[in-house]
Amino acid sequence: MDSIKQRIFELVQQLNHYNFQYYNNDISEISDIEFDTLLKELQQLEQQYPQYKLPDSPTHRVGGFITKEFPTVTHKFPMLSLANTYSKEELQQFDDRIKKILF
Repeated sequence: MDSIKQRIFELVQQLNHYNFQYYNNDISEISDIEFDTLLKELQQLEQQYPQYKLPDSPTHRVGGFITKEFPTVTHKFPMLSLANTYSKEELQQFDDRIKKILF
């Protein structure tokens, strides 16, 4: 169990670091799929071992703290997310959702 607790701690530290770099310093140190893979691993471990879930876990929030250096932009149309789409099937599902909204 100590190895599980240690892995959760490591994942939280890594993901918080990547979030800070991305949202505050505009630096992507790893690809989106690498980040999402780590986040999914953390989510699964926290689900299996909720007693080891940390209060600063990135699973408690979306993204990070956004810097005020970038201007606010109002979009004419909603900005829809691909929601971690990495396969042809997931992309097709996203396309189907958009078509339902539009038509």
